[in-house]
Amino acid sequence: MIDLLVVGDCNPDLILSGGDVVPEFGQWEKVVDDMRLVPGGSSTIVAAGAARLGLPTSLVAALGDDLFGRFMLDAMSERGVDTGGCVIRADAATGLTVALTRGDDRAILTAPGAIATLRAEEVDGVRLRRATHLHVGSYFLLDGLRPGLHELVRTAKAAGATVSLDPQGDPAGGWDGGLRDLLPSVDVLFVNENEAAAIDAGRSGLVVVKRGPRGASAGGVDVAPPAVDAVDATGAGDSFDAGFLAAWLAGQPVEQALRLGCACGALSTRALGGTAAQPTLDEARAAAQ
Repeated sequence: MIDLLVVGDCNPDLILSGGDVVPEFGQWEKVVDDMRLVPGGSSTIVAAGAARLGLPTSLVAALGDDLFGRFMLDAMSERGVDTGGCVIRADAATGLTVALTRGDDRAILTAPGAIATLRAEEVDGVRLRRATHLHVGSYFLLDGLRPGLHELVRTAKAAGATVSLDPQGDPAGGWDGGLRDLLPSVDVLFVNENEAAAIDAGRSGLVVVKRGPRGASAGGVDVAPPAVDAVDATGAGDSFDAGFLAAWLAGQPVEQALRLGCACGALSTRALGGTAAQPTLDEARAAAQ
């Protein structure tokens, strides 16, 4: 049995930090303090975080048959994530995100590449029917998946699975693309405050609003995160999703799920990148007290 099936984006993050990370055109070269190539992609960070917490987790995403694709597959295998359902494209490059980090803020440039080519019919049916829960991330990057996502969700629910969605931002600013019609089938919707304002979130089941350093809320419950010495907030919201789902799927109350999610999100900020500092279940539980 697969506890968690994650479908979505899988790409490296190239993180530039320290110094003046704001680029200037006119062929002006600037020097930054640090650069890291780390595993990225919202869905992938959720999968890595869930596996770190002990959930049997499978990831389905499209990657190129290239260096970045092999980097991501190796990184996920090292973290205990099943990648056997991933689709490898010979004719597309693996997506790549460049993140320019400055304090607790960052600017993000993404070349979707193969991410946008994943189709619903390429999601392995055996994995889908064996999953206890289906999580979909980065909805607006999944151009190829969106037309068939309703049917994918129906199949998962018919097999007894619950469904969550973290749409992330819409680069085009439209905030729909079929999302509003999908929301009634979603059991848990993860959004930040800006996304909550742009989406008719009330049409879904439980709406979990992530508020960064101010914690998170759901079902009338507000929870603050534990204090940590933060280094980089990349992927903190995705680590939150993993923590929340780990508790929610275990049947714990919403407040406890929020506490574990906040702990996982906060602890993940202790190092550059979204996966390097993701906690174990014992570490997250200790921080959630």
